[in-house]
Amino acid sequence: ESVAVGGCSARRSPLHLSMRSVVARSLRQPSRLLSSCCPKPAAVRTDWTREEIAAIYRLPFTELLHQASTVHRQHFDPLEVQKCTLLSIKTGGCNEDCKYCAQSTRYKTFVKPEPLMSVDAVTEAARRAKAAGSTRFCMGTAWREMGNKKGAFGKILKMVEEVNGMGLEVCCTLGMLSETQAMELKRAGLTAYNHNLDTSREHYPNVITTRSYDDRLQTIANVRKAGISVCCGGILGLGESEEDRVGLLYELATMPEHPESVPINALVPIEGTPMMEGGGAPDVFQMARTIATARVVMPASMVRLSAGRMSFSPLEQAVMFLAGANSIFTGDKLLTTANPAFDEDMLMFESLGLKGKQPFSHLRSVSPEKVSAPPSEPPQRIAQQSAASA
Repeated sequence: ESVAVGGCSARRSPLHLSMRSVVARSLRQPSRLLSSCCPKPAAVRTDWTREEIAAIYRLPFTELLHQASTVHRQHFDPLEVQKCTLLSIKTGGCNEDCKYCAQSTRYKTFVKPEPLMSVDAVTEAARRAKAAGSTRFCMGTAWREMGNKKGAFGKILKMVEEVNGMGLEVCCTLGMLSETQAMELKRAGLTAYNHNLDTSREHYPNVITTRSYDDRLQTIANVRKAGISVCCGGILGLGESEEDRVGLLYELATMPEHPESVPINALVPIEGTPMMEGGGAPDVFQMARTIATARVVMPASMVRLSAGRMSFSPLEQAVMFLAGANSIFTGDKLLTTANPAFDEDMLMFESLGLKGKQPFSHLRSVSPEKVSAPPSEPPQRIAQQSAASA
């Protein structure tokens, strides 16, 4: 049996075929997992089972990297990594109780509340980011929801218009959104909206109690209906188990449509937050396994190596790129935590032979859905009954 690798045909070794049979026996439908071994691009599926995802996550590490790298090359140029910049346009003063967040008013941290930045200050930051090589500019606010903040929302719409006019992808993370607000952001030129699930449905109440899991899914549904690209991922290091990491990936991979963008964050423990004691930054193997599994089960999505990247060496980051990560956040800060400087990233790109990704080159065409009325119930999870198998 042969397989195309890098445009050439290579004979499979008996050892490789034996590994395939071992993996096959661990799954109900082995051909689905092993499709990534074939020359044909891995199919985009939304019917993964939790058992299948767990079996992929627990593959021998080098085999998992091989599978993920194969899938990555079927859908992307493996040397292209998008550079993004995230700016906190409204810092501190949030009344939520996210146990990892330095911006919550419930915890005593170094972060002090600041007002919403001016449109001019934000657009100047976007110009600097573009000059430094970023092709996506993300803006974040520290509050639970957009709600009735009409004055602030008007300024944010103007920010989106200005940044969009620079030829950059524009992303916002503003908490919960209504359908109407999502449509207004779409009209202003918003490319993507970030709203993370953070962790599994089961572990979520141990991390946040002021916003439900279904609240998050409702905002994602509102964004999707408006025709905005969805950015949705999670954080490792929140005291979760391996099963919770699998559960997070299951939630993402069984959405009606996969998020176009999946950020994988590593906890940055902040003095004064509960996660300073109750959490723990993940190691390179946990990060790489999660990234690789995300790549296999969501083959056409951008997988973003996000917060916490500073704790990993260039070589460890290279493992994560091999696992399927194809985006990073550059600049000195990610909201309130330190991040590698631009020049350090340039040196890493040069050492690894990586190149930046052009804006809009990976986005699927998304059109607003025609919805006569907003849903009365939060969207329910697909195949929720499989949670019992966790």
